[in-house]
Amino acid sequence: QVQLVESGGGLVQAGGSLRLSCTASERSISMYRVGWFRQAPGKERESVIAVDWSGGTICYANSVKGRFTISRDNAKKTVYLQMNSLKPEDTAVYYCAVVQYGTCGPLYDTWGQGTQVTVSS
Repeated sequence: QVQLVESGGGLVQAGGSLRLSCTASERSISMYRVGWFRQAPGKERESVIAVDWSGGTICYANSVKGRFTISRDNAKKTVYLQMNSLKPEDTAVYYCAVVQYGTCGPLYDTWGQGTQVTVSS
């Protein structure tokens, strides 16, 4: 399976922006749908947004619509998550994962380290 590494998290004030990166171990990442997931303390991991092979946005959660944008650069083997107008409720550990064909769920049950996003009020 393709190994993914998340980066770009940090501490930001409400209304601010962050750009997360998800870098793959191999170029074959271009054949897969890739999604961003997040898990807040005491809550279940949830799907946030995903991108298909052509760069189209799929699995767009209502909670982030109009604020988050996903994109990919297959040459750099990287998927990005641009987060604008951040809210305290966006605070979570963010993960990226290969997404199942026809669903918004992860293809594999293994997860990386993730990257912490903390939004202060």
